[in-house]
Amino acid sequence: MKNTTFMLLTLVFVATGSLVAQNKIVVNADLGKTTINKHIYGHFAEHLGRCIYDGFYVGDNNSKIPNTDGVRKDIIDALIQLKVPNLRWPGGCFADTYHWKDGIGPKDKRPTIVNTWWGGVTENNSFGTHDFLNLCEAIGAAPYLSGNVGSGTVQELADWIQYVNFEGESPMSKLRKENGRSQPWKVQYWGVGNEAWGCGGNMKAEYYANIYRQYATFMNASWGDNERIFRIASGASSNDYNWTEVLMREIPHNMLEGIALHHYSVIDWNAKGSATDFSEDQYFTTMQRAYQMEELITRHVNIMDKYDPRKRVSLVVDEWGGWYDVEQGTNPGFLYQQNTMRDAMIAGMTLNIFNNHSERVMMANLAQTVNVLQAVILTNEEKMILTPTYHVMEMYNVHQDATLLPIDITTKNYTLQERSLPAVSCSASRNKEGVTHISLVNIHAKEAQQITLDLRGAKYATVNGKILTAAKLQDCNTFDAPTKIQPKPFNGAALNNNQLTVSVPPFSVIVLALK
Repeated sequence: MKNTTFMLLTLVFVATGSLVAQNKIVVNADLGKTTINKHIYGHFAEHLGRCIYDGFYVGDNNSKIPNTDGVRKDIIDALIQLKVPNLRWPGGCFADTYHWKDGIGPKDKRPTIVNTWWGGVTENNSFGTHDFLNLCEAIGAAPYLSGNVGSGTVQELADWIQYVNFEGESPMSKLRKENGRSQPWKVQYWGVGNEAWGCGGNMKAEYYANIYRQYATFMNASWGDNERIFRIASGASSNDYNWTEVLMREIPHNMLEGIALHHYSVIDWNAKGSATDFSEDQYFTTMQRAYQMEELITRHVNIMDKYDPRKRVSLVVDEWGGWYDVEQGTNPGFLYQQNTMRDAMIAGMTLNIFNNHSERVMMANLAQTVNVLQAVILTNEEKMILTPTYHVMEMYNVHQDATLLPIDITTKNYTLQERSLPAVSCSASRNKEGVTHISLVNIHAKEAQQITLDLRGAKYATVNGKILTAAKLQDCNTFDAPTKIQPKPFNGAALNNNQLTVSVPPFSVIVLALK
């Protein structure tokens, strides 16, 4: 009897373990209500290292690199292909030292500035407001301007808004026209300072809330058709939930359209590790930091829901990505790092999290676009490469402005030295043409994941897709091998009576299209 009982318990344990160990996803194709805002796929261009100068901007006089008004044509073309919905500028920490009037007018008469935050280099202000806003027009992106609160004034920011947005007669619109732009750009998105808890002024939450109220009072301009500016408060660093609590409590919601959140996937701020030479243990820690985004959004949103149950205020994750030691031989203040399949995993997992929280997450900005941190583009003189992160974001842009489809997911764990993370992440959407897209990420460093997807509420006849993977986690695109990693057609998904089976290789990203 004892032996029989033991055998039954063993069978139950094995069966239960087997069930738990399956990767199963239910996609509820008929329950979609929320739109995945395209602005979740935004980018960030700070005056930092080689992001602007020697990145985007090569000057319009003597450069041999093909450019439009000083901006590289190959970068413009790449960002159009990426469908960049918005671009944040000029910072970052740099924003709270930047005085916009230094960057307008004849370029040979503009004052220089010392970039005290990033490398101590002297900049000549040749790339300013007109250059940035014209760049946004060229790539079809909405500009997101970060206002100077740390060292600026209310009047300075109010003048900037009038300069770029006011169509009638005023001192600032007159100045804009004198500088060659007759029609306003109609900039909607405005940050009220950056990291006010740190480089933006080392303020306490209560103090910044009062400062924000003052600035926001004078940021009430509109340009007709009931279009008003979208004010974004300098939000919390990672898990500083008190910061969000204070801002949501102290700032009237009719003065606040968005509240920011910054979170980087850093192994250790004192020992970030190499971008390319890393162990599986370091990789796993990076994935832990990236997956923390799920908890951060959930907890910050819970606070926002308490004060704003109607969800009028958006969460804006306007800085996110991986952060490692700079490449050997480069300026430590320039934050130049390579981009491997580890970064593709960060991007795919994080974008799935944003998509699945799109009821409150309205905008996000990867840090940064060119030559800085988790960049989508790297340049070296006339050469340019697209990183694995670029390819993930290009694959995922099918989700922009599509309807989020709720999912239920059961996944195996990726376990290393008694630490565990979900191996699989997923998000799904249906676009205006009725095509369903499903993005799948397997972060496991060694094991493929067999996934069964139960597609409910719709009938599908065909499936195809793309995959991004490589031989090693440490693989990257280089200037000598710029296409080593790039998306390839994926035909490994089998559709049978609305059940989809997929085998996802280790550290891979797959995006499927079902019709």
